[in-house]
Amino acid sequence: MKKLESTLPNMVLSLVGICTLVAAILAFLNDATKGPIEEAQVKNKIAAIKAVTPQFDNNPYEETFKVALAAGDSLVVYPAKKGGQLVGYAIETNTKAGFNGLIELMMGVDVQGKLIDYSVLNISETPGLGSKIPEWFHTPAKTSGSIQDVRGVNLVQEMPLKVKKDGGKVDAITAATISSRAFLDALTRGYEAFKQAQDKN
Repeated sequence: MKKLESTLPNMVLSLVGICTLVAAILAFLNDATKGPIEEAQVKNKIAAIKAVTPQFDNNPYEETFKVALAAGDSLVVYPAKKGGQLVGYAIETNTKAGFNGLIELMMGVDVQGKLIDYSVLNISETPGLGSKIPEWFHTPAKTSGSIQDVRGVNLVQEMPLKVKKDGGKVDAITAATISSRAFLDALTRGYEAFKQAQDKN
């Protein structure tokens, strides 16, 4: 019993020392990787902005602003300009309605409300089903009057975008209706931000 009592303080001190060392190492690694991670995220967003907007000669990332949505949150808008004239917007939109939660997109809209393109920033939908969002909505529809490739869709005329199961024109991803609805919800939220951005300009 005496031996246990004599070693207990040593064990506690050793444990505290190890925990302190591990915490210090983790804090150092966090600080060391935080900058590169943030830098990579910025580069990814800038690349997405370029991919979804008309050609521009300003720096949309530096002219960013936020617009509040009726849902109580806000979205980030990146205005694209050419020769000082506004040519469109990249809108960082999202939805929490995905099968596995959050889906984040960068969508580009010209000043007439035409959807130029979209880029998926973050998705965790089911592999082989909802995860097909990046390519599915870039694929032409198989039937006349349907929408699958959303590029070129005039959002002013076509909103609200709905899957066929909900009475709309959009072909949902096979066996992934929830993910398809979520994608359209993200576009709808982005369109709301577009309308508010237009009102500001």
